[in-house]
Amino acid sequence: MAGSSSTFVAALTVAAVATVGFLAFQASANVPADLASPPPAASPTTTKAPRDIRDLTALPARSGTGARVVYSVDDDRVWLVAEDGRPTRTFQVTPGSVDPLPGTYAVTSRSGAVTGTDGTPIEHVVRFTDVKGVSIGFSAAVDGSKPVVDPIKKTGGIRASRPDGKALWNFATIGQRVVVIR
Repeated sequence: MAGSSSTFVAALTVAAVATVGFLAFQASANVPADLASPPPAASPTTTKAPRDIRDLTALPARSGTGARVVYSVDDDRVWLVAEDGRPTRTFQVTPGSVDPLPGTYAVTSRSGAVTGTDGTPIEHVVRFTDVKGVSIGFSAAVDGSKPVVDPIKKTGGIRASRPDGKALWNFATIGQRVVVIR
């Protein structure tokens, strides 16, 4: 009798697993297209933000509202924007080999001084996202140097000059919005 009850339980288990597998397959085959892939970490924008062709350092239109850091991956430029929407500072940066996707982020961590992925001592590190395990953030090299970008090595550091890095450090505390545009 013990042999027949264990066979019965095994048959029920196999039937239950097969039913769950079939239902899971059926559910995945009927997922609407907008739910089929996970949402991105940020709210992406696909078009390039409009620029003032008379003043290329002017804050791009449609780059958000309120206090924020605006970073243009196409122009390699950062704007520090006050609550009233006016930029208080803008400067050129040198990106690493990995760019963040356009969207809105928040500052997640900061470090006063560390060694960059390129082996250079850096300061005023302000991180706001990661891309496939590569941390993305702003920093300044202690020796003032710009990074030599190696396309084989995945780096997410966006280097500013020391004065610009310090200004960004003072502005971009934990939770500060960072808007990445094209």
